[in-house]
Amino acid sequence: MRTYDDTFSGQKIYPGKGKLYVRGDSKIFRFQNGKSESLFLQRKNPRRIAWTVLFRRQRKKGIAEEVIKKRTRRAVKAQRGIVGASLDVIKERRSQRPEVRTAERRAAIDSAKKLRAEQQKAKKAKTNASAQPKVSKQGAKGKAPKPMNTSR
Repeated sequence: MRTYDDTFSGQKIYPGKGKLYVRGDSKIFRFQNGKSESLFLQRKNPRRIAWTVLFRRQRKKGIAEEVIKKRTRRAVKAQRGIVGASLDVIKERRSQRPEVRTAERRAAIDSAKKLRAEQQKAKKAKTNASAQPKVSKQGAKGKAPKPMNTSR
């Protein structure tokens, strides 16, 4: 059974009841009774008419009987281990003093810097060893190439 909502009051309109009002711009309005139609045509605001659904909803009327307020659930943080560290390791880290932690961090940074410097040196040595002047076959056959102009 199909029911419609009253455009003005918001109440249900059962089959065979109510009125259908079609405005000039082809917008359809359904009214449960003459009272709501009359108030609509007088351009009354349904939020200011005490018995309409909009008024009651706006002022939170009749909700207490239907639904008692639900208690909001608070999420409780549960500590778990992560892939790289177990729960014991994490707790130990949390209980550490900040000075110890900063010292560990500095040591790790210094070792990383040293390792990187060594890698850079090795890379430089490798490039220096392989960087010999490339002589083309054409240049080797004929006369030596002219030096670049330095006047400009």
